[in-house]
Amino acid sequence: MGASAEIAEVKRDKPWIIRTYAGHSTAAESNKLYRGNLAKGQTGLSVAFDLPTQTGYDPDHELSRGEVGKVGVSIAHLGDMRTLFQDIPLAQMNTSMTINATAPWLLALYLAVAEEQGAPMAALQGTTQNDIIKEYLSRGTYVFPPAPSLRLTKDVILFTTKEVPKWNPMNVCSYHLQEAGATPVQELSYALAIAIAVLDTVRDDPDFDEASFPEVFGRISFFVNAGLRFVTEICKMRAFSELWDEIAQERYGIHDPKKRIFRYGVQVNSLGLTEQQPENNVHRILIEMLAVTLSKRARARAVQLPAWNEALGLPRPWDQQWSMRMQQILAFETDLLEYDDIFDGSRVIDAKVEALKTETRAELERIGGIGGAVAAVETGALKRALVESNARRISAIEAGDQIVVGVNKWQQGEPSPLTAGEGAIFSVSETVEMEAAGRIKAWREGRDAAAVRAALAGLEQAARSGTNIMPASIAAAKAGVTTGEWGSCLRAVFGEYRAPTGVTLETASAGAAEEARLLIADLGERLGETPRLVVGKPGLDGHSNGAEQIALRARDVGFDVTYDGIRQTPSEIVAKAKETGAHVVGLSILSGSHVPLVREVRAKMREAGLDHIPVVVGGIISPEDELVLKNMGVRAVYTPKDYAIDAIMIGLGKVIEKSLDARSNERPKEEPAQVY
Repeated sequence: MGASAEIAEVKRDKPWIIRTYAGHSTAAESNKLYRGNLAKGQTGLSVAFDLPTQTGYDPDHELSRGEVGKVGVSIAHLGDMRTLFQDIPLAQMNTSMTINATAPWLLALYLAVAEEQGAPMAALQGTTQNDIIKEYLSRGTYVFPPAPSLRLTKDVILFTTKEVPKWNPMNVCSYHLQEAGATPVQELSYALAIAIAVLDTVRDDPDFDEASFPEVFGRISFFVNAGLRFVTEICKMRAFSELWDEIAQERYGIHDPKKRIFRYGVQVNSLGLTEQQPENNVHRILIEMLAVTLSKRARARAVQLPAWNEALGLPRPWDQQWSMRMQQILAFETDLLEYDDIFDGSRVIDAKVEALKTETRAELERIGGIGGAVAAVETGALKRALVESNARRISAIEAGDQIVVGVNKWQQGEPSPLTAGEGAIFSVSETVEMEAAGRIKAWREGRDAAAVRAALAGLEQAARSGTNIMPASIAAAKAGVTTGEWGSCLRAVFGEYRAPTGVTLETASAGAAEEARLLIADLGERLGETPRLVVGKPGLDGHSNGAEQIALRARDVGFDVTYDGIRQTPSEIVAKAKETGAHVVGLSILSGSHVPLVREVRAKMREAGLDHIPVVVGGIISPEDELVLKNMGVRAVYTPKDYAIDAIMIGLGKVIEKSLDARSNERPKEEPAQVY
């Protein structure tokens, strides 16, 4: 009885919000997934949108081809958002939406659905990621130039602070910075510099009520990453908390301690998930979660974990359940939440935290000297630094200096039964896109066209005049305006933008091995000219880390490289191959849209008379899809298991050699050989 009484008296902290990042194909299928996860004990929603939705296109737009429903759910209008949250009471839900360039629009749709449910705005809780600056550095789902993009972020912040006071209008998102190769100091300093840029933009608005600034500051949250360097990640989170408090007091004069709290959600590292021995990813995910939960003073407010098989393809509901159970076991079976911070007073932790803070302050001062985060993005300085740090990371893995179990050490292992059998990996059917195109056509035909025209006119007027974009967006949502129409209207006002790639002549790299250099030099002698590589990113996939590293290493081994960045149409890639006289075209596609996009690129190459130029493809590609691509004529396929970039360079050289040999054998013997 005594022991039971003692247990009963223990006061446990409230656990963090337990989420999984989810959404795919259609709103109806995603709604089914959400309700299933909530029934299993998930306590909040984290919505993944597909790339057309994130970049402001309808599912029947040319640029949406191959992308609909692939990396998230397709939301094209109010009807889709209504279906997405059917039977989910938004007044009681905490909803996180990973959306940036189109954040005002998706929030407008959400608010319209909440109103239909009878949920008052003042009751709604959740987050729009809405960190557009990091999109220029990492994920690439930006649309407009930095200035109008910041204006839209500001509009959401001002509107929600007044009308939706429990909503977090922005997650300053360092998660994707680490995925792009950021060191802990880069992650800290770039994220804090972004927060400063946004807060300064809000504060400097001529109509801003300065008395509300503490409330604005208190609603800014963060979304961070946690990697496998366990001690460093714990210290990084404590440094984040202390630096944020420092900025609050010294830069902005925030006196209320509650408004100065560093509030953050987390998804642990996906960059380190391996295709080889993928079952090892379970241990990686668990260890990374500990870094953001063990220290009470720096504990995440919400946690979502990737699934063990995300380097292979989309996770199934069971895979997501496995990750959710990790959180539940830690939160409810262990005694973690019964104690104060177990790291307070540690000399090791304190020293590391102080070192990170010192380096971060210096980096923040350097960024400030450039003109702040936006200027540092526009000059390409931050992007180039991320490309360089990612190059160092990859080189360390190639050299074996950074051990990755099952990849560059202890590769020998038993085959995993988890990856065997039909249905081991979830994939989205290509019919989803055709069905979405049919549904949006019916939606357009069934709405009040006059009301839509009036709503779009109001939206354009708000955009041009500088009026807060949210009321006009909500009106447009209710009138039946589509995601593509909202995006097209603002594109006409603000224009579009192409961010620096970070791959320049000045970009430092780890260099290449002599074997790769010699092979490409020999190939150049055979060609009688420098071998030329076009690196293309077709479709809307903005995850450019792999393409950047391939372009950088190809330059170092001796290729003449053309890389124009993300979001290229197949026609643009083919035109570039023709213009440059490419000897090989490399396509990087990580959104799962490789089959339809490669099919289109190959078709357009045939039309242009370029079928003799070999094509290679890199991405998250299943063995079954690899066979499909090779049957289309793709000469080589590279996936996350191909971590040694020098080996890829040698492979590219051999692809060109085989292409030359094949063309020579096709010519009549009396015809003199020509080199292409």
